[in-house]
Amino acid sequence: MSDSIRHITLSSVVLPLKTEISDAKVFTGRQKPMTEVWFLFAEIETEDGHSGVGFSYSKRAGGPAQYAHAKQIADNLIGEDPSDIQRLVVKLEWAGASVGRSGVAIQAIAAIDVALWDLKAKRANLPLAKLIGAHRDSVRTYNTSGGFLNAPLQEILDNATRSREAGIGGIKIKVGHPDHSVDMTRLTAMREHLGDDFPLMVDANQQWDRPTALRMCRAMEPFNLTWIEEPLDAYDFEGHAELARVIDTPIATGEMLSSVAEHLQLIDHHSCDIIQPDAPRVGGISEFLRLSTIAAQAGLELAPHFSMEIHSHLAATYPTEPWVEHFDWLDPLFNERMAIADGRMIVSDRPGLGITLSDQLRAWTVDSVEFGQR
Repeated sequence: MSDSIRHITLSSVVLPLKTEISDAKVFTGRQKPMTEVWFLFAEIETEDGHSGVGFSYSKRAGGPAQYAHAKQIADNLIGEDPSDIQRLVVKLEWAGASVGRSGVAIQAIAAIDVALWDLKAKRANLPLAKLIGAHRDSVRTYNTSGGFLNAPLQEILDNATRSREAGIGGIKIKVGHPDHSVDMTRLTAMREHLGDDFPLMVDANQQWDRPTALRMCRAMEPFNLTWIEEPLDAYDFEGHAELARVIDTPIATGEMLSSVAEHLQLIDHHSCDIIQPDAPRVGGISEFLRLSTIAAQAGLELAPHFSMEIHSHLAATYPTEPWVEHFDWLDPLFNERMAIADGRMIVSDRPGLGITLSDQLRAWTVDSVEFGQR
């Protein structure tokens, strides 16, 4: 007989950041500094004693909405076979069909989808990457969390030194300051600090218009950048395509898009050289894998956004060498740590995602709800 889902726990968790951070969106007045991250965690248990955990998140508004939507649809899975992930995801989509298949609705499903994949891999006693089919057991990794615009120049240089000493293989800094000379000063100093060949990326967080993006991208060409990220609004597919056509430095984007359908527009318009999907934002592992197959066929490089605990596994399954973003913000939520060595993140060899939830996560839980019976 097949196994069945008997119990689901959903938790809303608020992770406070040690210090508030700001990127270009704050300096242009479009957002307030970030002080916390909201998470939706899903824990699934089966009749045979198997379990899985997954999560999605929102860096600003939206976390409570994800949790609210998940609470309305999760009970549809009680009694279902957890192996049938694709069918169950479709069932959840139809449960909330009136609010669509992107944004908050699909991100609520993402936490459950990830938990189902974690459960499936654990039941097979395989790391998630091995269950899917891995091309590698480690992935190139770069650090972002040390390069925000609110940090003084010397601080981001010191952060870069610590990251290199810890085995990180690339450094990304934020640009898009209203005073363009600030960007160029920081970029010049970082390139000199790292040397000519160490991988260096910049991220404008969508804050340039088309003329400014063209000027700034051209000004940054001599710095041997690994990529220039989000030079334009995330939905300006045509503008990104023109930059990708005329600029030698690779253009990267995609993290803000909240469905596979939106990413397909990036691909169809040839809007980037490096695609940056975020599994929790596009609907989970199932949707990510659907997108990565299409991206690989299109010849794109892959650099997933955030959530390294999930993306290290998914990047390991991509046919060409990817990058994974290293953020230590999530460390307090889990009992395990991602291993880093020689510029690479080691893919966990523990079953599933290889994570268990910490006591600190339980302490930061602001609400939870259960379905089914233990």
